[in-house]
Amino acid sequence: MIDHALTSRLPARATCIRDAALRDYTTFRLGGPCPALIDCPDADTLAVAAALLLGAGVPFIVIGQGSNLLVADEGIDAVVLRYCAETAPSVEFEGSRVRVSGNTLLDDLARLSIGRGVGDLSFCSGIPGTVGGAIAGNAGAFGRQIGDVVESVRLLSPQGGVSEEPGERLEFAYRSSRLKESGEVVLDALLHLKSADRETMEAERQRILDLRRAKHPDWKTLPCAGSVFRNVEPTSAAERRQAAGWFLEEAGAKDFRVGGARLFDRHANIIVADPAATARDVFELSERMAGAVLEKFGLRLVREIKLVGGF
Repeated sequence: MIDHALTSRLPARATCIRDAALRDYTTFRLGGPCPALIDCPDADTLAVAAALLLGAGVPFIVIGQGSNLLVADEGIDAVVLRYCAETAPSVEFEGSRVRVSGNTLLDDLARLSIGRGVGDLSFCSGIPGTVGGAIAGNAGAFGRQIGDVVESVRLLSPQGGVSEEPGERLEFAYRSSRLKESGEVVLDALLHLKSADRETMEAERQRILDLRRAKHPDWKTLPCAGSVFRNVEPTSAAERRQAAGWFLEEAGAKDFRVGGARLFDRHANIIVADPAATARDVFELSERMAGAVLEKFGLRLVREIKLVGGF
């Protein structure tokens, strides 16, 4: 699928790992191999690698930190382009505006912006994943969302084209944007932040981090991918948006277990993968959870975790 002639044309900064185990690149720590994983440390490397694969007719997908992915046990037949800067965030400050690469971790962006006193992104504190993934999924918490501060983005299309578009054209909605369907990748973004008192922002960031530690598992020690399902929209049988975890707990899902996959003891909407778990276990547990809520409340939960491969 990907030969030496092609890999020799990759940018010098790219790193190609053949037969990469995708469990090593997701926070669930699950998933089989891919033919090759190409680590792209910057936007130019990603764009060139994508163009080379497109030109050679090689199928590929782009991932970030893998914090919302469930990869099939059998793996996938596509090359994986990884766009994630776990140790070298790229953030430039321009007054109240921030230029940030799509591969920067969202929590790093929040920490650096607050530390500089530029603007309040405290609600992003502790959320795993990259800025690009956060924008695509309009990540947020505590009634706020990243789409509210996106002024413009530079995008890589599935056809390899690069374009810059204003934030209002991304069709932001609750935990969604047009990027989730179009397959476009955020190379970098310009954010316009609302200023706030630095000490107040730092205190709020610490409060949120403490709250997350109290209610959510640490994915570094307990493999998981955050909330399995989106909160329930007010346009459904719920009169207002409500936490999916409440419906799951009321439906008795808290005690569900399939193989090595179980619910976190302090959150009914988070699946934890024990050492013996498979991706199939996680998938079947999520199906059982959704079925319980449908049976009890007549509500169809919408999956927040992205499935990759055959399920």
